[in-house]
Amino acid sequence: MAETQKLPLRKEVPVDLTWDLSTVYQNDDQFEEDFSAVQAALPELKKMAGTLSKNADALLEATQRLLTVSRRLEKVYVYAQLKNDQDTSESRYQAMYARSQSLAAQFGAAVAWFDPELLTISDQQMTTFYQQQPKLKAYKRLYDQTFAKRAHILGHEVEEVLAGADDIFSSGEKTFGILDNTDLSFPTVTDENGQSVQLSQGVYSILLESTNRKVRKQAFEKLYEVYDQFQHTLAATLTTNVKNHNFKAHLRHYGSALEAALSANEIPVKVYDNLVSEVNRHLDLLHRYVALRKQILGVDDLHMYDLYTSLVGKESPKYTFDEAKKVALDALQVMGPEYVSHVKEEFSQRWIDVVENRYKRSGGYSSGTYDTNPFILLNWKDNLDNLYTLIHETGHSMHSYYASHHQPYQYGDYSIFVAEIASTTNENILTDYLLDKFKDDPEMKRYVLNYYLDGFKGTVFRQTQFAEFEQYIHEQDAKGQPLTATFLDDYYRQLNQKYYGQSVISDPQISLEWSRIPHFYYNFYVYQYATGFAAASTLADNIVHGDQNNVDKYLNYLKSGSSDTPINVMRKAGVDMTKSDYLEKAFEIFEKRLNEFEALF
Repeated sequence: MAETQKLPLRKEVPVDLTWDLSTVYQNDDQFEEDFSAVQAALPELKKMAGTLSKNADALLEATQRLLTVSRRLEKVYVYAQLKNDQDTSESRYQAMYARSQSLAAQFGAAVAWFDPELLTISDQQMTTFYQQQPKLKAYKRLYDQTFAKRAHILGHEVEEVLAGADDIFSSGEKTFGILDNTDLSFPTVTDENGQSVQLSQGVYSILLESTNRKVRKQAFEKLYEVYDQFQHTLAATLTTNVKNHNFKAHLRHYGSALEAALSANEIPVKVYDNLVSEVNRHLDLLHRYVALRKQILGVDDLHMYDLYTSLVGKESPKYTFDEAKKVALDALQVMGPEYVSHVKEEFSQRWIDVVENRYKRSGGYSSGTYDTNPFILLNWKDNLDNLYTLIHETGHSMHSYYASHHQPYQYGDYSIFVAEIASTTNENILTDYLLDKFKDDPEMKRYVLNYYLDGFKGTVFRQTQFAEFEQYIHEQDAKGQPLTATFLDDYYRQLNQKYYGQSVISDPQISLEWSRIPHFYYNFYVYQYATGFAAASTLADNIVHGDQNNVDKYLNYLKSGSSDTPINVMRKAGVDMTKSDYLEKAFEIFEKRLNEFEALF
């Protein structure tokens, strides 16, 4: 019998396939020095309460000291997080990360006075301060973000209570996380090789891609048997979360929880409304794709568990990590030599933690802060999906690199609203590159088109479905409607039927899908996946088929950080996200590629 292949321990991974965290701190002692320095600074920050309105110099001093401590804290936090994630079994780094999280919470409490106190300064007084102390102008946008929320920020004592009660308010999300990740017990199922495997969220997603329909069906039914048993508890945790959002929105004098959530990122509600409206207007394209899926699979009845298996019916093209880096560099040539040089730096200077090791955090992400280079965590597998992951996370990292190198610290980060645009622009550029490269290879072209269409389905259509559900349950709770499991089940199934159309059977189990989606606890987060992908489709098309001006505008967006509102930053890039044009363009591209895919079959 062949020996079961085990994942390597962290110490067994070749050094060149690990990230180099010595660029953050040479050793843990340096981390401890900064940790202690931040800790020691917190009482001093608290003592500055009551000084902001004294004079212009006092406001400048308080602002600069707060940002200096924040900057140091971010470096401490990132180092601890990355150390923990590379091997979550090491108690030393578990403790280091936990201490850093606690320190971040202490910092939040220590500076909770700042915004309420800043709001006591009138616009006229601020004008005088800018004249008296010109250095304050460097922080004007920072102040303006707070002044824009003047009607929604409460008194110092109330803000301090809300900050201190954050753990209580997040109890619904935390309970769901513990139940979903730890306490739910999933049964054993049979994979396509006839092997018994323990069902989990990760295994489930893999089994749904199986070419064996019996495997897909069994995984689907067995997973939802578990959620069915706990749907009333999960309805309670979700209700707690929704009530938290509605309560805070009411307390802060917003018209709705949606308005409150979007206001935090300076996004007008019409961006959300336009997305839902345009996606609903183009559902015929999703219905066409689902009908084509039914035809290609050759089934009498298409079920929800048939929506993720490949329509090409072959294994993914293989890409080693070295091959993937070469493809990524070739695809990104359209971004110009400067951008590519930074990507080469990322690939050669150990910014990436590449392979899976025992106890390493799963998935992939881009991290880092203003005073570090960007870092990427991967769990590399030799396939097309991981090639896309590499170029996706590279998009995030280049965004961070350009923002931190062209903006001062206070504007060196960027809004979460624009974050996914940089990553998915890279993905769309890769798709264009591969379709051109394999234009005379129908088999590979089918594979890439299938990958793109499924990605669009999952990111634009599916995430908007989630967004529509999230908005509805918040509105219903605000009206006094109890969010019982039966109520949630019924609405979710109706919504699912509307999105996927008549060609697929909305199986009874899909009514429970709401109960297992962690993003419903993220406070109107998911819509940004859809707006981001749609905007990225337009930007990538402009870059690939446009001129140098389109590239320059895109690079200016990366360089802008948070120096302007997210909407204005995207306008500079060439996309007005308060209008529907970018969405219509994305659906045009989707329809064109759907036509190509249909023609190939």
